[in-house]
Amino acid sequence: MATMADVARSAGVSVATVSHVLNGTRPVLPHTRQAVLDAIDTLGYTPNTLARSLVTSRTRSIGLAVSAISNPYFTEILQGVEAAALEAGYSLLIADPHDDPGHERKVAQLLHERRVDGMIVAPSAHPHDLVGYLRRHRVPTVFLDRVIEAHVLDGTSPGGEGGTATDGGMPWCDQVCTESAAPTALLVTHLAAVGHRRIGMVAGLPGLSTTEERVCGYLDGLSSAGLAHDERLVVSGNSESAGAEQATATLLALPDPPTALVTANNAMTIGTLRALHRQGLSVPDDIALGCFDDFAWADLFSPRLTAIAQPSRELGARAVRVLLDRLREPRRPARTVRLPCALVHRTSCGCPEQPGGAGRPERPEPSTLSEKGTVS
Repeated sequence: MATMADVARSAGVSVATVSHVLNGTRPVLPHTRQAVLDAIDTLGYTPNTLARSLVTSRTRSIGLAVSAISNPYFTEILQGVEAAALEAGYSLLIADPHDDPGHERKVAQLLHERRVDGMIVAPSAHPHDLVGYLRRHRVPTVFLDRVIEAHVLDGTSPGGEGGTATDGGMPWCDQVCTESAAPTALLVTHLAAVGHRRIGMVAGLPGLSTTEERVCGYLDGLSSAGLAHDERLVVSGNSESAGAEQATATLLALPDPPTALVTANNAMTIGTLRALHRQGLSVPDDIALGCFDDFAWADLFSPRLTAIAQPSRELGARAVRVLLDRLREPRRPARTVRLPCALVHRTSCGCPEQPGGAGRPERPEPSTLSEKGTVS
């Protein structure tokens, strides 16, 4: 097996120069760098990552903790994370915290013990212990998809392990998510525009920022359309299919049931469709449907699903880039990055088929919800 010394001899440089090329620890002249790379290719040299981690205190690995990896939304995020990490020369360690506060704390500790350079985490609805652990150990972290409130990051609310968000002036976390409120409002106003006056919502798991923001967007959409809010028309589906099936049944059992439904994620859309089928209801003839999350087969349903499309892969890739920024500049200000979504018009809302059968995307205005840090 070729060694670093073999590469140095072949390229006519010192071992230190080879190390600088491999680790990026010092600028190297372009022709010298190319000579080293050519020697590596010719000799088939493979760096000893374990030895390099002992020298640099970096493992060039990222811990990824997201629940429901089988969910197409998170699967696409995973693909974005993996591609961006690979491009940057990082490997992934992946764990599923199951949206359980106690388990996610254990998952974070296990990844940390594997000496990952940083973590990308989709937090649960009650992440106090998770945040406390990551903050106390100053683990560079990007919270993904779901936003954590400032008081939780600061450790000023009950629970957690104490400490401060900046740990003595050193920021340790950033957040990357999509817009949720404005796209949901756009979906509601669209349903109102095609004639619906009783619009129900199958909401997500209580406590998640995505749930709260999408409910806020639903209420904003009703207000914009001049519709009254009936609190009976919002029922939690707990972000999963079985819960949405029960929530939909509850909505349909109302004395004055909704004529249109908004589902707050793709798993709940499946549960809602199952409940409507069991009731013998046709979409959109008997009840209209609009959903948050577009997915690969949304265009194959009959009717085709009108949906909010999230940039899932870009979300994952952006989380990696933000984490790498944090690793390069540990003292940079903490930031929250929000990516825009688009409403894709199809036929489940009651609109006629578009020419060519393609959905027509429409981007809402950014949400007016308050942000923490710098938004980019």
